[in-house]
Amino acid sequence: MTITTISCKDLGALALEKFCPRCFWIKRRCENKLPFQIFPGIFNSIDGYTKKITNVHYEKKSSVPKWLLSFDDFIKPVKVPHFSKFFVMDSETNIQLRGSPDEIMQKNDGSYFIIDYKTAKYTDVQDELLPMYEVQLNAYAYVGNRCNFNPVSGIGLVYYEPQTDLTLDNLDARLLEDGFYMEFTGKLHKVVLDPDRIIPPLLKQVRKIVDSNTMPPVSESCKNCTLLDKLAQIITS
Repeated sequence: MTITTISCKDLGALALEKFCPRCFWIKRRCENKLPFQIFPGIFNSIDGYTKKITNVHYEKKSSVPKWLLSFDDFIKPVKVPHFSKFFVMDSETNIQLRGSPDEIMQKNDGSYFIIDYKTAKYTDVQDELLPMYEVQLNAYAYVGNRCNFNPVSGIGLVYYEPQTDLTLDNLDARLLEDGFYMEFTGKLHKVVLDPDRIIPPLLKQVRKIVDSNTMPPVSESCKNCTLLDKLAQIITS
């Protein structure tokens, strides 16, 4: 059985209601390098900034930002390992599960709480993605418990929601000499922690899909499958 590597985030995709085994199989066969995949760099910048806010706040004030303390009794943020050091090898499936959480907090009792940041409003669309995020966080916990962060006693999401209301009254407070401010408000969502129940069956499902020599059947509900087939028709016509 060959070694397969999967990120905690990619594993989370299997929990989505509209998960498509065919798309997953194709993506794995292409080594996760698909055409027409564009991710605007601004989101990486915002993601990096949200992490800096927590760590610089602690560096200056020796405390965690107060909006995060409603999650739990955090003492401090701890250094998050690179994904090359934050992984576990599942002996049953020969799958390496790895990732790099956005934030790991140490609590008063010495245990750890893993946080994933999302720059988004909590909308119906985000709610549809919640199963993926729940698996992603439980996967981090699964790795953390086996990788020097034992025990992980909690996991959760922080939605940093952009505040886009602009009025005549608050305009001046938003302006700079050469630009403008945009405020973000943190909305917390605690996730049920149950990694030892959730993660192993999904790893088995990954192994079953990637080991298949034949492509899974087309999913009629998958828009990507429909677009892919149209593209194939254009190329072969």
